[in-house]
Amino acid sequence: MYKLYYAPRSAAVGVRAVLETIGAPYELSEVDIYSNEPRDPEFLRINPNGWVPALVYEGGAMYEAAAITIFLCDRHPQAGLAPTPEDPLRGTFLQWLVYMAGTLQPAYQMVYYSFRFAAREEDYASVRTRAATRLAEIWQILDDALVPGPWLLGDRFSACDIYLYMLSTWLSDEHTPISAFPNAARCVEMVAARPEVARAFG
Repeated sequence: MYKLYYAPRSAAVGVRAVLETIGAPYELSEVDIYSNEPRDPEFLRINPNGWVPALVYEGGAMYEAAAITIFLCDRHPQAGLAPTPEDPLRGTFLQWLVYMAGTLQPAYQMVYYSFRFAAREEDYASVRTRAATRLAEIWQILDDALVPGPWLLGDRFSACDIYLYMLSTWLSDEHTPISAFPNAARCVEMVAARPEVARAFG
């Protein structure tokens, strides 16, 4: 049994979709990340940053969505969500997962948490404007990577595609829509149609 510290519209939803796809039993512990209320001390012992997701498993606990995703995929190879270390596609899998976590997610942070990236309030709008442009640049790179597709690993579905779908749900009306990136839009639609993903994001 896993315990997932979770919040709606957060990276924890992607981890939940991985757990659903694997079919592993888990329980949710919802964390209010949208208020200034103090975090539960038990949660902060697991992740002193106070952010979700965090995963508790027998014998340990960890945080960071991409790391948890890799951990779960490797623990449950029968689910086929990641190439094994011996598989030639392993490098590509890690590349795209880390790229989305280390490049695409920070661009979203600049949009939604611009105060963390500028010392003066009058600069917040400039940060958000540049971040919105950066989002479009990154989504174009992912769109190009999905040729011929249909998945980031070609004809092989993986947790990378779940991660991509999760990040597509963070786009708002202020951003270039996913429809502007037809290959990514196709992948997103296919992921969304999977029952286990729908359960996690529903």
